[in-house]
Amino acid sequence: MEPEFWQQRWREGRTGFHQDKPTPLLLEHWPSLGVQPGSRVFVPLAGKSLDMAWLASHGYRVLGVELSPLAVEQFFAGLALEPAQRTSQYGTHFEAGGIEIILGDAFGLDADLLGGCDAVYDRAALIALPPELRARYVGELYARLPRGCHGLLITLEYPQDEKQGPPFSVPETEVMERYGRDWQVQVLERRDILAQQPGFQAEGVTTLETVVYRLSRR
Repeated sequence: MEPEFWQQRWREGRTGFHQDKPTPLLLEHWPSLGVQPGSRVFVPLAGKSLDMAWLASHGYRVLGVELSPLAVEQFFAGLALEPAQRTSQYGTHFEAGGIEIILGDAFGLDADLLGGCDAVYDRAALIALPPELRARYVGELYARLPRGCHGLLITLEYPQDEKQGPPFSVPETEVMERYGRDWQVQVLERRDILAQQPGFQAEGVTTLETVVYRLSRR
């Protein structure tokens, strides 16, 4: 799954993963992390998620990374913000309203940049990746976050043979395996959402759950 796959989806407007309001599970479970306002929150594969705006509105400093220039442009335009721009070794930085988005490759971010992040929020990044990339994503990118970092991870679980991802099914066993060595992992909620997802039903998916995890970096 090359970057061009996602660039093409943004150009064609095939962004069904985007939500027109903040994720209810974020609002419900974020306070359980105990992350203080003013902290820096990393949002990988950020798209134009309004979750970033919600975090910023609650006093957090948001650092997102995104491959698609259309996503970044549409995000700030949707909030009527004119971001300042600068370039660095990581890509082009767009910043306004307490939100900084790097237009670049998430795998190109290093510990020097991510070491200042107090938290990570992942709703649509892990489940966007096939298994081989998920292994690299957790093993490399999450490894660059500092000790004491907290995270909120939201996944989907469904019979993978009933639908071609993305989004992919990421079972709890895989989450525990990939994160368990370096992170404390706790399931906060498991919820059946098939009735609210007609697209999945139309593809013949018979069961669909969303799972919320709290992460703490050892």
